[in-house]
This record gives sequence, C-alpha cells and structure tokens, in this order.
Amino acid sequence: MATIKQTLDELMTVDGAMCASVVDSNNGMMLGSVGSGVDLEMAAAGNTEVVRAKLKTMRSLGLNDVIEDILITLGRQYHIIRPMSRKEGVFIYFVLDKSKANLALARRKAAEVEKDLSF
Repeated sequence: MATIKQTLDELMTVDGAMCASVVDSNNGMMLGSVGSGVDLEMAAAGNTEVVRAKLKTMRSLGLNDVIEDILITLGRQYHIIRPMSRKEGVFIYFVLDKSKANLALARRKAAEVEKDLSF
C-alpha cells in the first residue's frame, strides 16, 4: 500500500507529467499535490464539480455503472480525473503535457496507483 505522497510521486514518473493531486470531492479540498503548471487549488474545486455533474447525469439516465476516469483534452494538455473505487468521494487529478505524454500509458498508471493508494 502506498501513501498519497508516494502515489503522486509515482504518477510524476510518467512522461509528460506536469502535476497531480488527490482530491476529496465532498468538499473540493486537496489531500495532497505535487508538480506545477496548473493552479491545483482551483482545479480541485472545479473538477469536483465535473465529477458531481457526471454522477448526477448518470443517475438521471438510470445508468447503473461507475466512472473509471474522465478525460479532458485541451490544446496542450491532458487532464485525467480518476475517482477511487475503494474510497468514495476521492479522486486523482493528473495533468500531462500533451506533446510529451502517452495517454494510454498515463491512464494505465493512474489506474495502477489508484489500486495501491491507502489512507
């Protein structure tokens, strides 16, 4: 099992990694963060709203499923939001430089570290 810091440090080994955080979506607060390039405090609050909106939409549609991850593709960055399967209300937020990152490998790494993260 890995701590939040170990988990975030592991994410930062991915090519193109810019920053990462673990966020409590119950209050939009970061539980830990590493890296730079994005205002992580603002991103934590904003992405909390993204997760809440998607969950609300899924309920409205009667979808009996879970979010594996949410991908936001910008002109120069990938933003991966990965809700934790073992800790409801907590998600990993991972930002990558689009020109340097391999999206498939980054998503895979986010899934791997999420499984090992303990609180």
